[in-house]
Amino acid sequence: MINEIIQGIVNALDANFNKNSDVYDIYTEEIKQGLQEPCFFIQCINPSSNLFRDNRYKSTNQFCIQYFPADKLHKQRECNSVSEELNSILEYITVSGNLIRGSNTHSEFAGDVLSYFVDYNCFTVKQVQQSPSMGTLQANTSIVR
Repeated sequence: MINEIIQGIVNALDANFNKNSDVYDIYTEEIKQGLQEPCFFIQCINPSSNLFRDNRYKSTNQFCIQYFPADKLHKQRECNSVSEELNSILEYITVSGNLIRGSNTHSEFAGDVLSYFVDYNCFTVKQVQQSPSMGTLQANTSIVR
């Protein structure tokens, strides 16, 4: 499910930031060298899954979308604009054909990089294997008076 959510984030970012040209690179794996700015880096930083009821589990997935600005002179201004755009772009994303809503959003600007945090929580159903039936039981009973 995490990879599907990452793909939904990638699709939303690409549709909004690269609609006229492919200026923004979007990375989902760590890049050691050759990072082309402006770009986004997406990672799931704190996934968890807890039993909710029966075979239903609540998955809580916190994502960090980092933005590396291109404008070296006005980094703060550019990151502020991108942060505001991310609020509307990532409120709802499409995951496997369904809309999923982001929550608990906040952003931080540190080290010339914008870090935008968003949670995508969902319920999953774990398929339970049915144990084989015991078969049939026949009983002969009578009433004694």
